[in-house]
Amino acid sequence: MTVIDRGAQDSWVDEADEDDADELPLSMRLSIADTLTLSNAICGFLAVYFTTTGVLIPHLTGSGDVGVVRNNAATAVLLMLLASVFDLFDGLVARKLRSSPMGAELDNLSDLISFGLAPAYFVLVWGMVVGDAHEPVAALAAITVLLAVVLRLARFSCVTMPDGVFQGMPSPFGALTVVSIVLLELPFWPTLLAIVGVAWLMVSRVEYPKPRGPLAGAMLSWIVLSMALLTAWAFDAPGGELMLQTGCALQLVLGAVIPLFAMVRRVYTFRDLRREARAEARS
Repeated sequence: MTVIDRGAQDSWVDEADEDDADELPLSMRLSIADTLTLSNAICGFLAVYFTTTGVLIPHLTGSGDVGVVRNNAATAVLLMLLASVFDLFDGLVARKLRSSPMGAELDNLSDLISFGLAPAYFVLVWGMVVGDAHEPVAALAAITVLLAVVLRLARFSCVTMPDGVFQGMPSPFGALTVVSIVLLELPFWPTLLAIVGVAWLMVSRVEYPKPRGPLAGAMLSWIVLSMALLTAWAFDAPGGELMLQTGCALQLVLGAVIPLFAMVRRVYTFRDLRREARAEARS
């Protein structure tokens, strides 16, 4: 008969439990901020799904009702807007609570799906819907948007910027601006040039302020308003078309105006530094 030392067995079990706990490294433990980041990625994937099943397939089969296609297109854009909400809050939560060591990588990968792949695919499908002759050019514009987001996210990971500013248009804002250009339903070539212009802004050295404090609240309010305008357009509410086009036009204006805030901030910072330097020289 084998005699088992119960104390030794308990000690062995405790050590095994500790080993099992150690098998999950800190880098694999998700935080609340990471959960929001993954929700961002899910929204981006679903945006691609609704663009495919609700816009592209009905166009290819010729079986789509105009109202249904409009609802699905609006749903895809709403999901990109929701992804931007998750992207806004995951940073705030990470600063208030904590973020896992892989939080930054998760954020870049999720942004690539929601603000790179999803809007680029939206542009591609738009090119297929407006006409076969424009499809190759629209595909190039879609690739340009995707590559701009890839380059912007890679540069964000490598370049250190002054606190409070981004270099280049942030990818969530760029994605929503690209989609707004498509929804404006302008002629093909002005739309194409505007899309390429936004892609250039994302990889440019133009500075955009980070959405913190009052600016974060204003950004969230704008996203909620955009969701309301999209919903009105999707359900063909009276004046819904005009409200949506007004909102899309304002999105383009904001893309051009917001960098001025960063520029003004830089001017005031430069003036303060000069005053401090003069004060030190006099003393």
